[in-house]
Amino acid sequence: MAKTRVVVVDDSALVRSLLAEIINRQPDMECVGAAADPFAAREMIRNLNPDVITLDVEMPRMDGIDFLSKLMRLRPMPVLMVSTLTERGAEVTLRALELGAIDFVAKPKIGVADGLKQLAEEITDKIRIATRAHVKRAPAAPAPAATAPGAVAAAAARPVPAAASPLGRLSTEKIIFIGASTGGTEATKEVLMALPADSPAVVITQHMPPGFTRSYAARLDTLCRIRVKEASDGERILPGHAYIAPGGLHLSVERSGANYVARVRDGEPVNRHKPSVEVLFESAARVVGPNAFGIMLTGMGGDGAKAMRAMRDAGSYNYAQNEATCVVFGMPREAIAHGAANEVLPLQDIAPHLMDKLRAMHGALLHRV
Repeated sequence: MAKTRVVVVDDSALVRSLLAEIINRQPDMECVGAAADPFAAREMIRNLNPDVITLDVEMPRMDGIDFLSKLMRLRPMPVLMVSTLTERGAEVTLRALELGAIDFVAKPKIGVADGLKQLAEEITDKIRIATRAHVKRAPAAPAPAATAPGAVAAAAARPVPAAASPLGRLSTEKIIFIGASTGGTEATKEVLMALPADSPAVVITQHMPPGFTRSYAARLDTLCRIRVKEASDGERILPGHAYIAPGGLHLSVERSGANYVARVRDGEPVNRHKPSVEVLFESAARVVGPNAFGIMLTGMGGDGAKAMRAMRDAGSYNYAQNEATCVVFGMPREAIAHGAANEVLPLQDIAPHLMDKLRAMHGALLHRV
């Protein structure tokens, strides 16, 4: 069986050496080249034809984002970003995911050698996932980053579809639950951007390490008609808002009197993940029942599939993203295999179908009154 061929791109000789060592220790992959900057990487990619590249975010001569943007337009291929655990690193990494990077690994600011060795399993797992991912060519003129001047105003000016009728009290009663992993930052963004300002509350578990979810939520908040934030323990779950599980902590929903509240807790990983979709969806089945909508988006593995079936058994209505629009079809496939999905739809159809269903329910309530 042919090994996965990897090119490492990083300006640090130490990091290049460590990543090459980690990769070459695996029986199913090999580091075929290591480049100190994007110009050397360009020649290596042309000559060595790797299956995957790992790419440092910040490098001299041409930064990783500029290089990634050109690469994904001219020669799309699986890219695993290697970023630093800083606010700047988080923002740049999110931009890389927008441009088409499959996933990222966050290296520590200090103790890089020991830190990378501890991340060896995560790095090699993500390289394996990247080899199977659906890579899409970036558009010829990439959209500006959400933090660019005028982006907030442009987002605020985005018109609400004329046909969007109000959802009434269903906004307060219903909650939308989203689970996602690899490729999910962009998939979740597409769903949230399609929701109206009076949408029911949205609660999200996206597999992400600590230090990235706050920047991710802030970025989405500038783009969406609903408000988006990182979830805080004990806060009320309100319509017109989306709450993202903090990286490294589990998120669930509990009842407090007449209100739903967020529970943010530490604990052991579930299905190897923290936050885990299983934890969030289990609370949806137990606490919200028929007032829940479940959405399973792109991701590797089966986290959340069993709990999503429990949601459906408790009366929720569930959507799974279809294979053609997934970066990685693992999590939706498992949800479908467990009989958890009422509908399997292309990503762009999920939010419109859900809103149409809610408006039909609202119309039926008004008719009964």
